[in-house]
Amino acid sequence: MTSSTMAGQTRGTKAPPTPVASDDLRIFKRKPKKRSAAYRPSPDLLPVLVDAGTYASRRRRSHVDAASLLVFVIVLIQLLPSRLVVPDLTSVGRPGLLVGLLLAVWWLLSKLHPRLAMTGPQPMRWAFVVYALSLLLSYAAGQFRGMPTLEANSADRALLGALAFMGIIFMTADGVPTRERLDDLQRVLIYCTTINSLLGILQFITKKDLTQNIVIPGLTLQGELVGLADRGGGGLIRVAGTTGHYIEFSVVMAFAVPLGIHYARFAARQSERRLFLICTLIMAGSIPLALSRTGILAVGVGLLCMWPAWNWRFRFNVLVVTAGLLGVLSVVRPGLLGTLRSLFSNAKDDPSIKGRTDDYDVVFQYASERPWLGRGTGTFIPELYRYLDNQWLMTLMNNGYIGIAAMVVLHFTGVFLAIIAFRRAENEVDRHLCAAIAAVPLIAALTGLTFDSFSFSTFVVVLALQLGAAGAMWRFTHPARTTRGAAVGALNR
Repeated sequence: MTSSTMAGQTRGTKAPPTPVASDDLRIFKRKPKKRSAAYRPSPDLLPVLVDAGTYASRRRRSHVDAASLLVFVIVLIQLLPSRLVVPDLTSVGRPGLLVGLLLAVWWLLSKLHPRLAMTGPQPMRWAFVVYALSLLLSYAAGQFRGMPTLEANSADRALLGALAFMGIIFMTADGVPTRERLDDLQRVLIYCTTINSLLGILQFITKKDLTQNIVIPGLTLQGELVGLADRGGGGLIRVAGTTGHYIEFSVVMAFAVPLGIHYARFAARQSERRLFLICTLIMAGSIPLALSRTGILAVGVGLLCMWPAWNWRFRFNVLVVTAGLLGVLSVVRPGLLGTLRSLFSNAKDDPSIKGRTDDYDVVFQYASERPWLGRGTGTFIPELYRYLDNQWLMTLMNNGYIGIAAMVVLHFTGVFLAIIAFRRAENEVDRHLCAAIAAVPLIAALTGLTFDSFSFSTFVVVLALQLGAAGAMWRFTHPARTTRGAAVGALNR
């Protein structure tokens, strides 16, 4: 630890430490006016016991930390079209995924030095290790089976994608230093998702794919953009924003709605609360524009997960706002709600539903040949076999029943860690954020039944961020912590 990070040291056990100057302590004595319940003093000046009789603060001149790179990932993944990649790098060449790979390397390098590594337990790490082992075992099984070149290349890409997935999860769970930095990360996610939803709304209004106008020097299109699609008649079109599919667009919006509600309720200033309320309404209002049953179910699950964290007055307010939003949509675009209603009422006659149910017989016949480890990670290529609009069936084909079990562990570890942090939390703000975070892996587990979700990188990145956020909240609320923020390695004597 450098001298710029030291706020004070003592070697005696009796003399009290003086980690911060008296001028800095006035920060904690003076409370800003008209602050909401979300206000808390910055912990960066608080003394932290890092060794016997040794205290330090985390005050630093530089603000480039893990959260900064995670913010960069969010901006790249949400604002650039999903098909824009670095030339010759295929699907893993999305700039946001490449930064995820950098985060994975950073985390691995940090484990080589005690001062850089996060100390203490982190269940989210072990959950991902279980998932990663299932991928590696299936990868080895595929190699022993013998694979054509196309499948072998797909398997390699799947492992690289999993490494980026790991980097985002681990650096969020272990690398975000303070509760405040986690808030910064979530706010940026809401802002960028709102911009993405606004793009989808403009696509719906203009009936033009505006992502065709996004050209970045040095990047190239991998295939064609998803574009727009008709559904339901009456001139209605489906939109996808910058994502790779209409369903993915609606689910990513549903991921962000609980988080938007949280900051619309608990942001520090009234102007921020109003801004987040507008963002939440925009994101929620864009979900029906994808004309997807999955998005409607996803946002419903998210609101149900938040329900226990609300009092009855706030529940009533949410119901009123929801009814008002539906009324606005019915007036602005007549026929939209009727089309959505028919998607559910005529589900038995919907060819997309029939196609999904027809997959089961074929998939289980394939699975009976290699039930435990599957055909090999990333080897069930739709162009060679068939399209599966079900991530759980896709995992069964690629990784077998062991892969299914690992997926369950991954998703529900995030849910349980958020629930544990909810029960430990000492204030309503933290409990509410934990409920919002817990909603995301639950939504992901449900929507995996309706589309091959892990084939879409925007979905995967947002899920990874919230799985990591669940681990971070578990860490911040741990009863054995010495500080609300990141642990600091012991100093050399």
